[in-house]
This record gives sequence, structure tokens and C-alpha cells, in this order.
Amino acid sequence: MKKTILPVLFSLAVATVCRADVNYHLLQDILVGGDGGWDYLTVDSAAQRLYVSHGTKVVVIDLLKDAVIGEITNTPGVHGIAVAPELNRGLVTCGRENKGALVNLKTLQTLSKVDTGANPDGMLYEPGQQEFYTFNGRGESATVIDAKAGKVVATIPLGGKPEFGAADAKAGRVFNNLEDKSELVAIDTKAHAVVNRWPIAPGEEASGMAFDEKNHRLFLGCGNKMMVMVDSESGKVVANVPIGDGVDANSFDPGTMLAFASCGDGTVTIAHEDAPDKLTVMQTLKTEKGARTMTIDPATHKIYLASAKFDAPAAGQRRGKLQPGSFKILVYGMEK
Repeated sequence: MKKTILPVLFSLAVATVCRADVNYHLLQDILVGGDGGWDYLTVDSAAQRLYVSHGTKVVVIDLLKDAVIGEITNTPGVHGIAVAPELNRGLVTCGRENKGALVNLKTLQTLSKVDTGANPDGMLYEPGQQEFYTFNGRGESATVIDAKAGKVVATIPLGGKPEFGAADAKAGRVFNNLEDKSELVAIDTKAHAVVNRWPIAPGEEASGMAFDEKNHRLFLGCGNKMMVMVDSESGKVVANVPIGDGVDANSFDPGTMLAFASCGDGTVTIAHEDAPDKLTVMQTLKTEKGARTMTIDPATHKIYLASAKFDAPAAGQRRGKLQPGSFKILVYGMEK
């Protein structure tokens, strides 16, 4: 495909960033509408799609048109989707059913459903073994599913409530936060067993996770208003920076070496990995209150957050009622 000069120059410009370069700002809103809550967002850069959990379905957005182009339905208690582009398959976690739904990414039709542990929440695709993982909140376990056969191949006890995960296919490891234990676990992808269990102090109650494959660094968003950077080989916490309140998601952009932490207080902390042991806050981006889930498209360096409008809260309540039809995706990017 023919490429214009401008995108190439922009890509070169963001390959190395300095403090003055990091200026994320709102580009646009993508109105989704409909009713219900939301959770994970997932980008498939190759297909130029954004998958957004919403209510009892997954909404599919074309990132070229910035418009909704389809839905994956019949996913009660949906938390999100992991995608395996080379297999044309996705796995949706259906928390109310205790199942994972295997989906054809072209037709958006469900191929089958498989049993998982109680309340499957987080999910990921591990390309080394071509397996999906669901991280089961009440089950305190991980269910491993053969992405081709659509069959469960292992159930891994985790010893705590799992949250976000990340995969390192080269190292043969899957990592996950145990929120209630303030621990990080490492799973051997061939043995399907926990092989390391590390404390994350000074971080506490981590939810979000992102991964820098090149430098073997994990970025954990912690409930005590901190993002910690962890050596994924040793489990050592090597750096930390302050973030906002109510963190849920983290992302990492290998093109700019920027790590992001999105928080329910309406902020995204953007930090630069200056060195494998140094993390520096570059910007505190103001978004919208409640916009705590996020993902990034590393091809464009844009970040996407889910949000909606709420009525004024009643006395004694933190948040008012969700306004019907107000659900949207906030798109932020850097100035070129």
C-alpha cells in the first residue's frame, strides 16, 4: 500500500521523545450509544479495529472510519476480548455464564463456548503456544484454552484474585496481578503452572498491567496511586511514579517508550521509560471522570478510553445514574 510522507515523518519523530514532545490532547469522541456498563478495550492494529465491551456485547469500531461496524452478541457479563489475528479468532469473557466465547473475527459470530473458572474477567492471547487465558476473579484461577481446538487444556490455581495479565512469548511466561494479595505471578506457558510469586511493594492492589518486551519491564497500576515498573525476569520493582486515584488500566507504547495509567478520577498519567531503572512523568492528561479503562494503538500512538455521561449524584452517592445513549469512546493523540 502506498504511504504518504507525513505519517512516515511522524513515526520517525515519535521514535525518540523528549519532555516537550509529549502533549496528548483530545482528538475526537466516537459515539457508541446504547445502555449498560463497560470494561476492557482491545485494539487490533493489523485489522484497524477497536473492540469495546458494552452491556452484554462487544462493540466493534473501524479505526479508519471511527465508526461502529458490528457487534458480538450473546456475551452475558462481558468483560472484554482477546484476539488472535493469525487464527482469525477471539475469546470473549462472559462473567455471568462462567464461560469464554470463541468468536470468528471476520463474521463476529460465536463458534462455541467453553467453561472457565468462576467469573472470568481478564483475558489474553499467548501466541507462543497459541492459547487463550481467562483470569477468573471468584475462581482465583486461570483457564487455558487451545485457540485452534477451542478446548480447555489447563486450569491454573493462582491463590488470589487475578486482574490484568500480559504475555512474554519469547520467555514462555504469562504474568498476572493478584489484586487482593498485592502480588505478581509468573506462569510457565508450557508447564501451565505458577513458577514465581513476587511482592510489588511499594505498590499495592495492582489492577492494570502493560509490558515492554524489549527491556523486560512490566508496568503495574496500583490502588495506592502509584505505577510501579517491575523487572519481568527477577520480579524486582525498579522504579515508581505517582498517578491518579482509581486506576484500572495501563498501556505501553514501544515506539515512544511511554507508559500510561488511566484512572477513574479523570486523569491519565503518561510516563517515559528513560532507562530500564528510571521512569519519569511527562504529562498528566485530563480526561473525564469514570474514564478508567484504556488501550493503545501502537501504530498510531493514539489511546482510547471509554466514558459516558451521568446525572448528578444523589446525597451520599459517588456517582449519578448513567444517561441512556451517552456511551462513547474518547480518542487522544499527540500533536504531530
